[in-house]
Amino acid sequence: MEYRKLGKWGARVSEVSLGSWLTYGGSVDEASSIAQIHHAYERGVNFFDTANVYAQGKAELVVGKAISTLRRDDIFLATKVFFNMGNGPNDKGLSRKHVFEQCHASLKRLNVDYIDLYQCHRFDPDTPLVELVLTMDILTRQGKILYWGVSEWPAAKIQEVVDVAHKLNAPPPVSNQPCYNMLTRDIEKEVLPVSESNGMGQVVFSPLAQGVLTGKYKAGEAYPADSRAANPRDGVFLRGRGLLESKTLQAVELLAGLAHENGMTIGQMALSWCLRLPGVSSVIVGATKPEQLNENIQAAGIKLSSDLLVKIDSILAEI
Repeated sequence: MEYRKLGKWGARVSEVSLGSWLTYGGSVDEASSIAQIHHAYERGVNFFDTANVYAQGKAELVVGKAISTLRRDDIFLATKVFFNMGNGPNDKGLSRKHVFEQCHASLKRLNVDYIDLYQCHRFDPDTPLVELVLTMDILTRQGKILYWGVSEWPAAKIQEVVDVAHKLNAPPPVSNQPCYNMLTRDIEKEVLPVSESNGMGQVVFSPLAQGVLTGKYKAGEAYPADSRAANPRDGVFLRGRGLLESKTLQAVELLAGLAHENGMTIGQMALSWCLRLPGVSSVIVGATKPEQLNENIQAAGIKLSSDLLVKIDSILAEI
């Protein structure tokens, strides 16, 4: 495993990290989930990402149970706050009340004394950034979180919250968690430059484009029965991003052939492609099977040649 700094900050995270969206506490049973987390840890993964809203707290419970037998100092544990966790008027968002209460709820579910990286799952237009920054400052001073970050925030709001933190002499966000992969490159124009100028690392989710960049989906063919696309609930994220269009799947087949020619799977090439950028600290992968996890972890440390990157870009340009 290779490790990178989280932006300009001192903590180091594994290039490949393990997430729990749509898997732990959900589609993967508890015993298998714990076994996968332990296997990832044994292979050098130190960054484990979850969120309070994943399976409405069940994912955090599974992750907490899994890491309870591991050395806590070896774990870089991340979770998130924002989405609705109840029916009350204060059960969502980034108000001091919701963040404070959900931080304690996450600590309890995860069965830890502190969270390494506490992330604002989305931007909240209803909460002043001063309130949010001071809340994160309080939690940091109390030792309940070590760092904090954002996820899927627009560039302008990232810059604004950093500026607020500096004015208040409070800890600024250290990371951003965006969707980023070969087929979804929105962050390259504004979010990446703003983040890098402020020393923030990217911990990207969906680096395999919801499984499309594993080559499992073929143009004109039925989706595999056990795949995310075949699941009415989970497949909505794929269909919503247009990732299953024939033109896209045909390009993915070309990418798969290119990866094979260079001695790797398309999934490994897709992960290392994200990691080609120094501003990307880690790629967050999910897994439902041990072999998927093994393949993804092997992407750490792979360096793509400039010639290969040019060929990749030429294929992507045709989509």
